[in-house]
Amino acid sequence: MTIEGLNSWALSSLLLGLRIAPVFLFAPPFSLIRMPRLFHILFGFGLAACLVSANPQAMLAADAGFGEVILAAFRELALGAMFVLAFQLPFAALYFAGRTIDVQAGYGLALLIDPTSRAQTPLVGTLFAYAAAAIFFAANGHIDLLRLFSASLEGIPIGAWTMPATIERLTAFISIVFLLAFGVAGAAVLVLFLIDLIIALLSRTVLQMNVLILGFQVKTIVLLLVLPVSFGLGGAILLRLMAYTLQAIPGLL
Repeated sequence: MTIEGLNSWALSSLLLGLRIAPVFLFAPPFSLIRMPRLFHILFGFGLAACLVSANPQAMLAADAGFGEVILAAFRELALGAMFVLAFQLPFAALYFAGRTIDVQAGYGLALLIDPTSRAQTPLVGTLFAYAAAAIFFAANGHIDLLRLFSASLEGIPIGAWTMPATIERLTAFISIVFLLAFGVAGAAVLVLFLIDLIIALLSRTVLQMNVLILGFQVKTIVLLLVLPVSFGLGGAILLRLMAYTLQAIPGLL
């Protein structure tokens, strides 16, 4: 390889790394894995170098001007942000659905400290998120993501991406992922709602009963019994949620 070709390969790898590295750095399920951030960054740029080597026709010209390189870098970062957003939304929907169950079951004040992100996360939502992450890797979602990266390099040359008018597609994507997320939590939400109705009826007949204390105790026990059933029934929905996320990414770019 000539010096000019080596410079072109290095520049293209760095620019493509701005598209890929943010996914491993900020997007779940990869951000749920407790690993050094430097490893995520180096892995993303290393993968970009491999993709550029496998697609030499996609390399940027070595004699590109400084302004052109800066513009290409901003475009690659924006494209990487779209990849991150596509993964953040379904997991945010799962956290939101889990938070709804927490509030309904009396766990509204119970928040976990995620050791990976060091942020407060809802109790049940965290279980949903890690279950979705496990299903994502078990279904070879990471392999499909690598195929998406390769296809994006062929379909969108380095530095050539422009923000498309995807507001309608993004809105539809948000609607579907939230619908699927609440499909996972639907069984638990329904059971807790029925318990609230029963306790409300009992409070009208047994006036001396402490509804608040009884409700917390009953709903805590029932939630522990219902959650395994919800995971069993919602496994297919979680798989569908992860598959739909990967299928919807090309339409969002």
